[in-house]
Amino acid sequence: MTASPPPLANKNLVFVATEDWFFASHFLPMARAALRMGLSVTVVTRVREHRAVIEADGIRVVPLEAERSSLNPMAAGYAAGQLAAILKALKADIVHCIALRGILVGGTAAAMAGIPARVFALTGLGLLGAREDMTGRLSRVALKGLIRGPLASRQTRFLFENPDDARALGLDPSDTAVTLVGGAGVDPDSFSPRPLPPAPPLKVAIVARMLWSKGIDVAVEAVRRARAGGAAVELSLYGAPDPSNRRAIPEATLRDWSRDGIAWHGPTRDVAGIFAAHHVGALPSRGGEGLPRTLLEAASCGRAILTSDVPGCRDLVRDGIEGLLVPPGDVAALTAALTRLAADPALVARMGEAARARILEGGYTEAAVAATVAGLYAELLAP
Repeated sequence: MTASPPPLANKNLVFVATEDWFFASHFLPMARAALRMGLSVTVVTRVREHRAVIEADGIRVVPLEAERSSLNPMAAGYAAGQLAAILKALKADIVHCIALRGILVGGTAAAMAGIPARVFALTGLGLLGAREDMTGRLSRVALKGLIRGPLASRQTRFLFENPDDARALGLDPSDTAVTLVGGAGVDPDSFSPRPLPPAPPLKVAIVARMLWSKGIDVAVEAVRRARAGGAAVELSLYGAPDPSNRRAIPEATLRDWSRDGIAWHGPTRDVAGIFAAHHVGALPSRGGEGLPRTLLEAASCGRAILTSDVPGCRDLVRDGIEGLLVPPGDVAALTAALTRLAADPALVARMGEAARARILEGGYTEAAVAATVAGLYAELLAP
């Protein structure tokens, strides 16, 4: 007897992502879930060094050169025209657009190509979400008009990593068109707890792109003040400046900061190993986050979290339970938090245990996120 084909065989899912590395590091579990459903999966992205990683899972990669640091309407329009032709050639049934630029370009292309089934996955509002001046507010109004207006269809589903971003676009997080997920999720087996290193000193790690928006400078100054006040604390920075991001911290600045208990180590491939060697995972972001993967990884490793009271970060971390929340950009508050953690190893250990439980029980695993997204695909493709 011949086995029946998967229920969604011959259906085509196309991801639109800004960078191949971003897709490879965050969204492969979603693509694998789609493959298991029988969907054919293609990723349209700017290709640099991660094409082979993506293709190893049986996913097709189609290059599209588009500068993600620019929202120039003419450049975006040109990219959308190219993408529309690609979507037609691929006979896409669903277009899954990732991040703000992916939504703007991919949503326009899907409309041009006449593909109504769309998933808009906002991974944070970036600088538009962090700015509270007139420019920031007007930009959010314009963005809301686009994403909920001409770029959307009746079959568009919105995927958010925190409820604040949904509200910023004028959407009710409980609306049936809105789905909240635990970021990109994390593999709890790959990021598992190991024994805490000896203390003192309190060892704090930031694993992130080295951007001003991540509050790296705030952490550096806070550690300096905490140490000047007698707290035994050290800060390790892991990550590279992002050359295509205008908010990148110059390498010379990072090297200058590397003294007196602060060290920049550059990028790392062993994130789990880094957190194993530290007590606290930190990200004093200035805002605009979706749900930072680095916090998911640190929490899954059973490490206490020190982060900002901003959307995304505060949705994972409950102040005093999984870690401590401080106002964004507040050096004094971050200094006080570091001093408190350095003086209380038992508190650090309890918070780390709670952080691990939060990952396992709160829907923050890769499997939980992938299952939710697979449900969206099945809904959009239902006869």
